[in-house]
Amino acid sequence: MKRFFLLALFTAVYSINLQAGGSLENFLGRLPVSDVKTLGKDSHFEQILEVMFEQPLDHHHPDGPTFRQKLYISHIDPEKPVVIVTQGYDSKYYFNSEIAIELGCNQIIVEHRYFGESKPDSVDWSKLNTWQAASDHHNIIQTFKQFYTGRWISTGISKGGQTVMFHSYYYPDDVHVRVPYVAPLNNSIEDERIYSFLNDVGKRKERKNIHKFQKRLLRDQDAYLPAFKALSDKIGYTYEYAGGLEKAYEYCVLEYSFAFWQWGTVSASDIPGRRADPFEVMEHMNHIAGFDYFSDQSIETLQPFFYQALTEMGYYGYDLDEFREYIQHVDNPVFTFTIPKGVEATFNDRLLENLEDYLRNEAHHFVYIYGENDTWSATGFFDIAPGVNSKVFVKEGGSHRTRINNMPAEQKEEVYKTIRVYLNN
Repeated sequence: MKRFFLLALFTAVYSINLQAGGSLENFLGRLPVSDVKTLGKDSHFEQILEVMFEQPLDHHHPDGPTFRQKLYISHIDPEKPVVIVTQGYDSKYYFNSEIAIELGCNQIIVEHRYFGESKPDSVDWSKLNTWQAASDHHNIIQTFKQFYTGRWISTGISKGGQTVMFHSYYYPDDVHVRVPYVAPLNNSIEDERIYSFLNDVGKRKERKNIHKFQKRLLRDQDAYLPAFKALSDKIGYTYEYAGGLEKAYEYCVLEYSFAFWQWGTVSASDIPGRRADPFEVMEHMNHIAGFDYFSDQSIETLQPFFYQALTEMGYYGYDLDEFREYIQHVDNPVFTFTIPKGVEATFNDRLLENLEDYLRNEAHHFVYIYGENDTWSATGFFDIAPGVNSKVFVKEGGSHRTRINNMPAEQKEEVYKTIRVYLNN
């Protein structure tokens, strides 16, 4: 398959020409890094550092404007493998990845461009795309390969897992093993496979209870809207992007079934009945669907995510067929309302077709992790062509919280065995 984005004309390696060996501090002292903070050590790593790594804003023009990208570096030994964790969002908190701990690897966590502290001084939305983000990771990997001489594993969760897929698509030779967790491969800004999944997941009685709950909340809005408003006011949420309080309420109700199966934190028997106090009902809905998701405060923080979803990564909407007679405000339930005014967001469906073709026919040494009941598994990647040396592992009954270490013992053992085999091939 021809992947025109990979042309070497546009992908210069920003090599510092450093020699391997010596201390990590000496190595970092010769890199374009700043604000080096020592976070100490733990039982797994000898050093844990937080640094800001200078990146080109536009990797097509590496001598142009730059921004600083936050990295967490966890060090054991320069000759051991490295796990690079590609975050899909910000990296507010340090953590140890289960793969790095299991395999005794070094670790680098990368905050995604345009999130958290990794933002340019002014937002140029045209520079927020999967190729630029993949080039951030390529630059980091090629730079740190001059110190860490072992093999590399890329991994990430959800959107971070999508980032693993895109990075490998653009730069297939950067790492030896890729482990995306619960990562969707959507085909549009409203991937309708979600609807089929929600009509079939779990048990019929569970789905029926969920739909009855949603219908009641839509039909009896006058009974629940005051509690929705009171709780929103208490937390400090406003809903101008969503189109007002009433629209935000309907969005939350529609989101409920998606979030219920995505996270799997409660059972259908925990859903409040019709006699429950409206405030109890709204607290439950907030716990599952999350009022914040449709709040101005959250949308403004997550606008880079929504922009990427609506231009390259794809997303979902809501099937209104069985709710239409009760809906009073929502008319087009896709997330275009999240984009800032005046910003153009045109979706590139050809890119996702190319990515899927690459993953199916060329992408070796991928280990895909999914949860059976996770709504995002509706658009997961399962179609590996014969001869492609990759595997998919699905945790029975698993949610979006599926990880290797919470899989059944035999499956967990098989996943780590597969990673080790790929790493040593």
